[in-house]
Amino acid sequence: MKVFSANDNPFGGSIPDTLGHWKSLIEIDCGGYNLSGIIPQSIYNLSLLTYFSLPENQLIGTLPLVTMLPYLVYLQLWGNQLTGPLPRWISNCSKLQHLEVTANYFSGKLTIDFAKLKDIYQISLGVNTFGFGETDDMKFIDTLINCSRLDVLLLDDCKFQGALPTSIGNLSDQLSFLHLGRNHFSGNLPSSIGPIPDAIGNLSSLTKLWLNSNKLEWHIPSLLGNCHNLSMLYLDHNEFSGPIPKQLHQIPALTIALNLSQNNLISLTNPIVLLVSKELFCYLFGYRDSTRIYHNLFGSLPIEVGELKMLSSLDLSHNNLSGNIPSSLGGCTSLVFLNLRGNLFQGMVPSSLSSMRGVSTLDLSHNNLSGKIPQFLEQLTLLEYVDLSFNDFEGEVPVIGVFANESAFSVLGNRRFCGGLPELELPKCRETHDKHKKRFPLFVILILVTSTLFTILCFVYVWCKKRKSQPSQLSRNEQFMKVSYAQLLKATNGFSQANLIGEGGFGSVYKGVLDDTTVAVKVVHQQNRGAHRSFIAECEAWRNIRHRNLLKIITSCSSVDFQGNHLKALVYEFMPNGSLHDWLHSSSSTSRLNLLQRIKILLDVASALDYLHNHCQPSILHCDLKPSNILLDDDMVAHVGDFGLARFLGANSNKNSTSGIRGTIGYAPTEYGVGSKMTSSGDVYSFGILLLEVMTGKRPTDNIFIEGLTLHRFAYMALPDHQM
Repeated sequence: MKVFSANDNPFGGSIPDTLGHWKSLIEIDCGGYNLSGIIPQSIYNLSLLTYFSLPENQLIGTLPLVTMLPYLVYLQLWGNQLTGPLPRWISNCSKLQHLEVTANYFSGKLTIDFAKLKDIYQISLGVNTFGFGETDDMKFIDTLINCSRLDVLLLDDCKFQGALPTSIGNLSDQLSFLHLGRNHFSGNLPSSIGPIPDAIGNLSSLTKLWLNSNKLEWHIPSLLGNCHNLSMLYLDHNEFSGPIPKQLHQIPALTIALNLSQNNLISLTNPIVLLVSKELFCYLFGYRDSTRIYHNLFGSLPIEVGELKMLSSLDLSHNNLSGNIPSSLGGCTSLVFLNLRGNLFQGMVPSSLSSMRGVSTLDLSHNNLSGKIPQFLEQLTLLEYVDLSFNDFEGEVPVIGVFANESAFSVLGNRRFCGGLPELELPKCRETHDKHKKRFPLFVILILVTSTLFTILCFVYVWCKKRKSQPSQLSRNEQFMKVSYAQLLKATNGFSQANLIGEGGFGSVYKGVLDDTTVAVKVVHQQNRGAHRSFIAECEAWRNIRHRNLLKIITSCSSVDFQGNHLKALVYEFMPNGSLHDWLHSSSSTSRLNLLQRIKILLDVASALDYLHNHCQPSILHCDLKPSNILLDDDMVAHVGDFGLARFLGANSNKNSTSGIRGTIGYAPTEYGVGSKMTSSGDVYSFGILLLEVMTGKRPTDNIFIEGLTLHRFAYMALPDHQM
């Protein structure tokens, strides 16, 4: 036996010591096994082993300190609970190419000498507790200089402190991803990354640089502009000051992510102009927790901003930007969120902004803007909230479009407004040209009034219909509540059994009271295979969707409990009438749905499914539609929940999906069982099964369905004339 590979099988249990009897083994690949216990000593005696991979298990214990596995090429132990130091014998594995021990509990000083590992291309040591806070904690960086093939170096979420070593600029010219975020580095960026051109040139292949959440200070090095392949740059949550260097706009590949928020940057002179080919999340703003330290960006907004065709979110609030809002801003046709609040902009709102037809949140408040409310704002059907308060606008406030809902707009602090909804209590607008109006024949007035009313009614009908079906993206103004483990513990009375209201494969759901609001808290079973991916999938889905027939997410929590164990939880709006499954299959005689209620629930679910498939960007597959995932509120309105298996359609469809998990038996299409591609038709199939279950009261896995009889066949045979 030379190769033993059995990835993603839910065996569980411990690794048998007898595995070490296969002396010819060169590969062990058992990731996602749900394995527990320690790694047997006999494994380390397999002297021919070159590929050793045990990621995503629950393995504990330490790695041996004596020399082992001399021919190792690939070592992958991420996502376990291993402790102790990373053994020095790894220095002698001269053939090692891939070292990945992320997300464990390794600790202490890194004493590995990487000088002998000349073929290594990936070193992933993040999310551990390396470092003692001593000046030589990062000394091992010096030994990486000869690693000419190094492509990825991840040292994030550790306890490294002090200044970054200058030798970091002498790393391999093949390095594409450097992640040092969420440590305790302080001081200036080292000269090797800063003012020495030759040294920065050595990092010309860098595509991702993460230095966020440290205490780095002084200026952002202008020579970062020489890293022409850089596509992602995270410098947020530091103490950088001074101007944003103009050289950043010379980075042609910087098209995916740029985050400079929560620093002390002071100007927008020589502004950043990024010509993007795909979506860019651009953050040039930032609050610093409760102290609200703003940037002090000044000057005018450059006309080049209109070249950001795929920009979806732009927030330049609370700065000192002045001048007119450039008409070129209308070229940002993909904008969904635009916030220019708290600046010194003046003049009229340019009519070119009407091109931003997808914008859902527009905040122009607290500026010096003037003129009338642009008419095009009434016609932006996706606009959910507009804030024009505290400017110098004048004229009549409209009563259609977004202005038909008092809670969807604000015009406070504009002294020369009139008209609008009665709730605004604004003065009536003066009528003009009264004499001319009196000369109109009565029949002309009647025709004009009738046609106008008809047009308005048609517009309102179409608008309401479109608004109901259009994606209701979460307003970026809404901030998710921040909750800690202690708050959730208190809210659920210590996650007591008395508060347990549901349990599934990936988590338990508890009833709780948070800030005087009754909520449902789903605690993820992290020991279960796929639970972490399910949590990530839910977070990604919930951050993109909102609909009256989807369960409302309140917040999420990723923390540690009082024993140091990781905790991941989701907090939902509480649904007092439980799940559709309870109403269909409860033994209580009072839990019965009449025909009208059943049809109404099915319509609600269909509406939610139509929204997910046809009106989300990107479209979302639910992948687990069944009665237990449909919750009912006080008014028996159905809300679809549990997006743990959700999948995005489109270019990034594989990024947030839970691969290998394809729904629930009985509800998932049979072709999913043989590995067929997931499509929206699969959700429609599940909806069909759900419809039959709601109307017949029988589960698709009922004991009567044997020998070829299925729920579908059962319903088909029950109809007298075999209708479709």
